[in-house]
Amino acid sequence: MHALIFDRFGTADVLRWDAVADPVPGPGQVLVRMEAVGLNFADVYRRNGMYHLAGPAPWILGYEGAGVVASSGGPYPIGTRIGFADMPFANAELVAVDADKLIPLPDDISCETAAAVLLQGLTAQYLVTDSFHPRPGQVALVHAAAGGVGLLLVQMLVAKGVRVIGIASSETKRDAARHAGAAVAVGYEGLVDRVSEATHGAGVDVTYDSVGRTLGESLAATRTGGTVVFYGMAAGDPDPVDPRLLMDRSLTLTGGDLWNVLTDAQVRRSRADELFAQIRSGVVVPTIAARFPLSEGAKGHVFIESRSAIGKVVMFVR
Repeated sequence: MHALIFDRFGTADVLRWDAVADPVPGPGQVLVRMEAVGLNFADVYRRNGMYHLAGPAPWILGYEGAGVVASSGGPYPIGTRIGFADMPFANAELVAVDADKLIPLPDDISCETAAAVLLQGLTAQYLVTDSFHPRPGQVALVHAAAGGVGLLLVQMLVAKGVRVIGIASSETKRDAARHAGAAVAVGYEGLVDRVSEATHGAGVDVTYDSVGRTLGESLAATRTGGTVVFYGMAAGDPDPVDPRLLMDRSLTLTGGDLWNVLTDAQVRRSRADELFAQIRSGVVVPTIAARFPLSEGAKGHVFIESRSAIGKVVMFVR
């Protein structure tokens, strides 16, 4: 088979499309012939050497994608269309996937859609069902509102009757956040003052922070008695938080990680079914920022690193 591989850390130029040995499924695994792969910033971080990589070089990136079952012995027959959100080495024509991580795709959910929404969509889903329980009439602040998670999170919050203030780094991205349903979209400069203006000094009920370095501003923008959900560090680790601040303003600071939610195959598939139902009903509309052949995956990496992507970058196996 062919895969997008690299044998040293560096810029997107280290990536190449080359022949490698077919994967051999281990116990409880099946082969999947890939059709579409989701590109995430975690792939960039691994390529740069910032995240852990298992085994010796050459390495294969990718954790999310969709295709068809290509071997027997699993819970689904050969030819079944499936997706997955958390299995390594997805940037290849064939991937060995744990059977309990297979998510069968309904007829009306394409491989492209699955690759575009599974990781970010399931993340946005737990943020509005597990980390915090938003109610109609509440106000939410969403960081990176035009990103892969952000656009889906905005839509899910609006569907619950929540007024959303989206934060994005450019006017184009702020337009995208408004198009997704954000009532107000602001930039990062003067963030706390802008949120105060938008809420008439009251602050927001909940802030979803995936940036990290902005955690202090998130706490300041949240009303007394409100909640900050910290679920990412796109700009680096946050400064330490003095617990007295939480006490003095009765704030709740909670973390979120998808892998603490997807605890078994049944939970994984039922949550995916709920996500697919929201897509089917039009509550959630995925945004594809760009499409690239997997063989030209380096171009996808350059694009996502430009920070101009609105929505999800998908790569196709051809």
